[in-house]
Amino acid sequence: VQLQASGGGLVQAGDSLTLSCVASGRDGSKYGVGWFRQAPGKEREFVAATTWSGRNSYYADSVKGRFNISKDNAENTVYLQMNSLKAEDAAVYYCAKPKVYDIDLTQWTSYAYWGQGTLVTVSS
Repeated sequence: VQLQASGGGLVQAGDSLTLSCVASGRDGSKYGVGWFRQAPGKEREFVAATTWSGRNSYYADSVKGRFNISKDNAENTVYLQMNSLKAEDAAVYYCAKPKVYDIDLTQWTSYAYWGQGTLVTVSS
């Protein structure tokens, strides 16, 4: 599985930005997808995730109500729409995929495949 994340950029606080993650490869259409982020000097943290069926989505408390994860199964693409961005949202954002179903999608240890990351910078 290969994951290609894109959509990062420089925005002002309060702006919106949408990240994309395209999955390809043998199992690209299977399993869930998660977004994590890592700011300089900080540990990687969970942001949001969705099961591939779309029936369940999960969000970190810090982004709940501001971020929305969605997917286009036909395009094997998962989106992370980020609204009301704050300075503390600035980080490198990674999308990731596990290689099994029925796993805790909020834990980074559940994921087997990672994209290269896309940088989000928020100016205040």
